[in-house]
Amino acid sequence: MKNTNKLTICQWAEEDRPREKMMAKGANALSDAELLAILIGSGNTEESAVELMRRILVSCHNDLNELAHWDVRDYSRFKGFGPAKSITIMAALELGKRRKLQEVKERDTIGCSKDIYEIFHPLMCDLELEEFWVLLMNQANKVIDRVRMSTGGIAGTFVDVRSILREALLQRATQIAVIHNHPSGNCCPSKEDRALTQRIQSAAQTMNIGLIDHVVVCDGKYYSFADEGLI
Repeated sequence: MKNTNKLTICQWAEEDRPREKMMAKGANALSDAELLAILIGSGNTEESAVELMRRILVSCHNDLNELAHWDVRDYSRFKGFGPAKSITIMAALELGKRRKLQEVKERDTIGCSKDIYEIFHPLMCDLELEEFWVLLMNQANKVIDRVRMSTGGIAGTFVDVRSILREALLQRATQIAVIHNHPSGNCCPSKEDRALTQRIQSAAQTMNIGLIDHVVVCDGKYYSFADEGLI
């Protein structure tokens, strides 16, 4: 039997019509759930798109960074969410990350540890494995390049100090910073991190290359060896 109690789109409350709200008031007036609802287009038989996205956001503590870690399997727990809707949201979150990466390209001179963090946070915030990068700079701390040196496991990654110096010499960098992430969310360096930093600094000095920092990146925070007086 046809459900005669179901409201048409025109009968929905304004909060359940995010497209119209966006046209009338602008994107800034919409909540995260409303913006995401525009992407998925429809909800399920019990919930509107907005209600569905509100429930999904609650399940990830209303944190878009946490939502960015989700894959299709995570979304499939919710009625009305198939691969198409899941991939649409995943693509939108990836575009947001790439936009942030383009913004930090404007800052091509490193003045402090925060500058390094803001370059690498978009690259590392969603990673489940550790990665180790080197940032190559000239004498004026102007960025020449950033190079991923290795990808490892959840608790660590192998780094060849000679490979780091080779990249610096090939690109004629006189200053470098090294960066890696901690997927655990604990940005405090391990004993191995400290020992590796000392090896890199010692080897770089023999090549007259300055190690200006080693930054451990987590989502929303970081640890700087230079800020802590360890370099």
